[in-house]
Amino acid sequence: MNPILIVDDNEQILEILTQYVKAEGWPYLTARSGEEALSVFDAVSPSLMLLDIMLPGIDGLEVCRRIRAFSNLPILMITAKDEDADRILGLDIGADDYIVKPFSPGEVMARIRAVIRRMNEHAPSETLVIGSLSIHLPSLSVSLDGHKLSLTRKETELLYTLASSPGRVFTRDNLLTLVWGYEHVGNYRAVDSHIKRLRQKLDAYPHSFFSIATVWGTGYKFERNLP
Repeated sequence: MNPILIVDDNEQILEILTQYVKAEGWPYLTARSGEEALSVFDAVSPSLMLLDIMLPGIDGLEVCRRIRAFSNLPILMITAKDEDADRILGLDIGADDYIVKPFSPGEVMARIRAVIRRMNEHAPSETLVIGSLSIHLPSLSVSLDGHKLSLTRKETELLYTLASSPGRVFTRDNLLTLVWGYEHVGNYRAVDSHIKRLRQKLDAYPHSFFSIATVWGTGYKFERNLP
């Protein structure tokens, strides 16, 4: 397992988190600013990032945005802010989970384990193929009409979940539970914004044989139009 990167400018919090991560037997590295976090990320390719929002220089949200432009690294945002807008923004830009200070270090470790467990659970041995759409979830590789798509981890998991059960109507709460985890139930904006971006990326190539349909007032479903 590559190191967990812990990013926080508060020395006390950094020390607590590193001790807990070390106790779990996981390797770790630390960073105290957004610039340092990006530098360490480029050099090491961590397996997961604990990322504080309030950082000197580049803040955590911008760090998350930059990483999400080309990487599906699992990111858990940590902040002292307890506002819905901040949580929604963090999830919208691609964070996998959101932890509010003050927190229990044990809770943080539980959330890390949950993210890793979801990654392992979404590790099928075969590729899902529908027409010219191919989804290989373990490698987060998606191709359509022979073109490799640049999808985030959540976009890939969302597409895989829908495509695995063609015709099934998934409520937004279903998708939040299956893709984000039960603690995010009710955050419908995260689902809608990810579906919007996923459709935009899919629409770059022909795919008349399937669509992601909106079921008004309920959620979404994957419709197959294969002969």
